[in-house]
Formats: sequence, structure tokens, C-alpha cells
Amino acid sequence: MCKIIAIANQKGGQSKSTTAVNLAIGLARHGEKVAVIDADPQGSATASLGFVEPDELEITLATILGHIINEEAFDPKAGILQHPEGIDIVPSNIELSGLEVAMMNIISREYLMKEYVDMISRDYSYIIIDCSPSLGMMTINALVAATSVLIPVTAQFLPVKGLQMLLHTVTMVQRRLNRQLTVEGILLSMVDMRSNYSRDIISKVREGYADTIGVFETYIPMSVKASETSAEGISIFSHCPHSKVAQAYEALTQEVLAK
Repeated sequence: MCKIIAIANQKGGQSKSTTAVNLAIGLARHGEKVAVIDADPQGSATASLGFVEPDELEITLATILGHIINEEAFDPKAGILQHPEGIDIVPSNIELSGLEVAMMNIISREYLMKEYVDMISRDYSYIIIDCSPSLGMMTINALVAATSVLIPVTAQFLPVKGLQMLLHTVTMVQRRLNRQLTVEGILLSMVDMRSNYSRDIISKVREGYADTIGVFETYIPMSVKASETSAEGISIFSHCPHSKVAQAYEALTQEVLAK
């Protein structure tokens, strides 16, 4: 059975795309068949995997959802790209932003992505959905399609404070649209353990959420290496396999596999 993990946070700069890419490739390194769905009009995951001109792609997530909206026959495998490190990606570009506006007038608009995910899920053991930094209709679609949501959050006061809004949205989706949705856990990212401030934030997050929705034991340390991978279109495992960040993403992968 395919596990579908939406990686979501309405605030930008929380390492969503970096986590989506490295978790997906981490899972593939353990023999899993993995696809990434880039559900962000900015195409961050697409670019991070080396497809640096997403606006030039003929088929993207927007194209696919457009076919579903118009009830047109299409090949679900068309447009899926392959990355050298063993994962597939459904790319995205700015067209997704326009489609999200058009979706507001569609019946059952919250289920469009789920319809597509159901078509391809038999081919994968994991599907990772990289959400946009918003709580708009595309993120709702991702939460409806997902079996769980992973929430990356930087070890800073304002992003942690904003967790309540996201968790409220997750609860709403659980109650009204997807009763099977669970919270995979909160992932603390861009952590500087040399700072008392970061350690205090981590302590408060664990104290407030560990017993209720769950906090990963693994945290992702702050590192320039993680940013460099996006520019090179490869994972941290290829770019700097012995770094602390690579070790952290491997530990995160192990935690996800164990769930």
C-alpha cells in the first residue's frame, strides 16, 4: 500500500522542498519506489531536482489537473520525470497558480489531486507532496490526497507560533474531507544547537506537541550544504554524504520507515 505524505507549512522558508527532495531520495536509497508531486506554483522541488526551467515543460501538475477538471482522458504517467537518484517527479510551474484560482468554481474541488494520486499510487510505495507556502486550495487538495502530513518548522518563535493555524487546517480536513489523515510529525529544521534560543524553542515544541501530534527525534541542522544541493539539482546524499545534514536526513528517513 502506498503511503502519501504531504509536506506542509503555510510559512515560506521552512525547508519544505529541501525535506521533500531529501526524504524522497532517502527512501529510494532504502529500496522504496518513490514519487514527488510538486504542488507549489514556484516549482521549488522541480528546480531542486535539476529541472531548472519548469515553465518550459509541456506537461506539469497543472496540465494533469486541468484534464481532470475538464473530464478529459489522459495518460497518468505522461509528464512524470525521472531523477538520476532513483525517484520520479510530477513537476510544477507558475501555471498551477492560475489553475488554483479556476478551481474555486469546480464541484468537489478539494478532491482533484486525490483523483490523480489514486491513478498513480499503485506504482509507488511512497508519494511525497511538496505543498506551497499557503493554506490555499492546492494545499487542501494535498491534505485530502495524503495519508499523513509532515510539518517542517524552523527553530524560531514566529514559525512555531504559526503552527496553530496549520494544525487547525489539518483538523478541519480530518473532520470534513479526509478522516484517514494523520500527522506524521513536526520536523524541526535549520537548527543551530550552539544557540540557547534554538534549544529553548526545541524544548518548547517538544513539550507542547510531542505527546499529542508528535515531534521527530531527528532535527535538521542549519547548514549551507543543504542550500547548495538545490542549485546542483541533487540530494544532500550525493552532494555531501558525510555531512551532519546528510546524517540527519538519513535518520529522518529511518524514522519515517519505522512508522
